Amino acid sequence: MFDNLSEKLDKAFHVLKGHGQITEVNVAETLKEVRRALLDADVNFKTAKAFTNSVKEKAIGQDVLSSLKPGQLMVKLVKDELTELMGGETAGIDLSGKPSIILMSGLQGSGKTTFSGKLANFLKNKKTKKPLLVACDVYRPAAIDQLHVVGDQLGVEVYSDRGNNDPVAIAIAGINHAKANGHNVVIIDTAGRLAVDEQMMTEIANIHKAIQPNETLFVVDSMTGQDAVNTAKAFNDILNFDGVVLTKLDGDTRGGAALSIKSVVDKPIKFIGTGEKLDAIDVFHPSRMADRILGMGDVVSLVERAQEQFDEEEARKLQKKIAKNQFGFDDFLNQIQQIKKMGSMKDLLGMIPGAGKALKGIDIDDDAFKGIEAIIHSMTPEERSNPTILNGSRKKRVAKGSGTSIQEVNQLLKQFNQMSKMMKMMQGGGGRKMMQMMNNMKGMP
Repeated sequence: MFDNLSEKLDKAFHVLKGHGQITEVNVAETLKEVRRALLDADVNFKTAKAFTNSVKEKAIGQDVLSSLKPGQLMVKLVKDELTELMGGETAGIDLSGKPSIILMSGLQGSGKTTFSGKLANFLKNKKTKKPLLVACDVYRPAAIDQLHVVGDQLGVEVYSDRGNNDPVAIAIAGINHAKANGHNVVIIDTAGRLAVDEQMMTEIANIHKAIQPNETLFVVDSMTGQDAVNTAKAFNDILNFDGVVLTKLDGDTRGGAALSIKSVVDKPIKFIGTGEKLDAIDVFHPSRMADRILGMGDVVSLVERAQEQFDEEEARKLQKKIAKNQFGFDDFLNQIQQIKKMGSMKDLLGMIPGAGKALKGIDIDDDAFKGIEAIIHSMTPEERSNPTILNGSRKKRVAKGSGTSIQEVNQLLKQFNQMSKMMKMMQGGGGRKMMQMMNNMKGMP
């Protein structure tokens, strides 16, 4: 989402390159470019101006530490200010109710129904809750069906009343159903509505008043940019919501909503939707997002995702196999499956510091491992556990069975051997040799 902004900020910091100190002149020049970058990203003008004024105030007269260059200091100041702009601290969700009631609100097409499912999945798997989804969109054709389909995919119960056109009554009945059936979280999915539609805004205000939710979340399609911020303000005046959810952050969007919304409505961004899959949801961390915008990656989130997927016992077994030189293609295939569960490849690679810049303009397919998997699946169990037996005729058979060429099979075998040696070196601490080997592996898919 922030690729364009990241690139322009990077250019802005180059203004200070080669300067021995920060002065009013070079700071003004840098921040002029920063402000332009923010406006191009569809950030509210007042917000962009206040942002650069605050950075300028902190930068002028700053002593540049001996370990820092002016450009590095400016990056740090901008990173801190970006973090503050997006809310500073990570905001939690209130799950103290019995049951906890979460009301979803937002415009038509903002992704409320899908996000309701994602949130139910998140609370079920990460917070060990027993959620109930309640279908209160009585206007959109097939809205109830959509929620039932999502619920079935997740193994989450959905409460609906197709003969009832009163969303307030459905919401109250849904909460009573949750209490009677041991659900400790109720997620109320409501109809999309325009802020100018007085009747619909009165309706959601009535739902809010009747159910007294622990959390009211405003769902925003981040691709609508500055319009999303203005709409959020109109909804907040009616609902006084608790937090914002930004959906479609994986889309081709400029990111202005993520940067402006907190300063305009003074409500934190609590969650982000990062893809179409029902597990593509993240808690919003302002400092981590600031790191990513400035090309610093997000190693903490990457490690957290890895910890969720990787089993400690399996890791120990794998370590023993590597030590005994028994790491085979079945183990490699297992690692690929674990990585795929962590999310989209482009999103994962974007969390690695510096990778965003290196990957600019490269379209990374989520099926990047497809060819590798096909080659491995075309091998016999014996070949997978002992790749050294793959002679010319075996390679020919594997290539034919996987729909690839012998060259591709040879390339995978070469890279697999290099990777096996590298893993062995990691255990033995051969740092310099390992770096040389990694440089030789640049062609690896």
